[in-house]
Amino acid sequence: MTKYEWKKQDKALYIPGQKPVLIDVPEMQYFTIQGKGDPNGEVFKVHVEALYAMSYAIRMMPKQGVTPEGYFEYTVFPLEGHWDLDEEGRKLDYLDKKHLVYTLMIRQPSFITEELFGWALEQVQRKKKQINVEAVRFEKITEGPCVQAMHIGSYDNEPETFALMEQYCAEQQLRRAEKTHKEIYLSDARKTVPEKLKTVLRFRVERDI
Repeated sequence: MTKYEWKKQDKALYIPGQKPVLIDVPEMQYFTIQGKGDPNGEVFKVHVEALYAMSYAIRMMPKQGVTPEGYFEYTVFPLEGHWDLDEEGRKLDYLDKKHLVYTLMIRQPSFITEELFGWALEQVQRKKKQINVEAVRFEKITEGPCVQAMHIGSYDNEPETFALMEQYCAEQQLRRAEKTHKEIYLSDARKTVPEKLKTVLRFRVERDI
């Protein structure tokens, strides 16, 4: 069987152009973890490590002698983040990152079950005791109709792309369904200069009628 690579098979979801588009995002499975505060802090880093540890535990199952029904070769999906502000942060007329509330997630292949999630938890807890995965959850999430676009550049410049997405909504008789938004990280911020970072920006929309 050909290796499943999200950059090829799911280009519409993960590799949009810089021009905003409307897309219907179906139900998918994720490992998730919730957090709060500045993403430049240590807590955020710990959460990311936990998600990747769990995701690679699943990816490498056959090397541990476990090949579940329906297993197929695939590339681990990118890190995603669903972003909001706490109540105090919404009252401010500027962004204070300490008030950010987020759910980080990494999509999982269709063969994942609650039992395999439990197996991965046990594996990471036993083999990588320095990584705390107790807060990781297994969820099915449906985003539905969304507008998305590729943002190239610093995370701090994302408002420029969001403005284009809002303009697209106005032209297409759409409106944002909520203030929150999704980010999908296609670049490793540790190894990529800010002006070359690639991030998919996405928010849910409704028909404006």
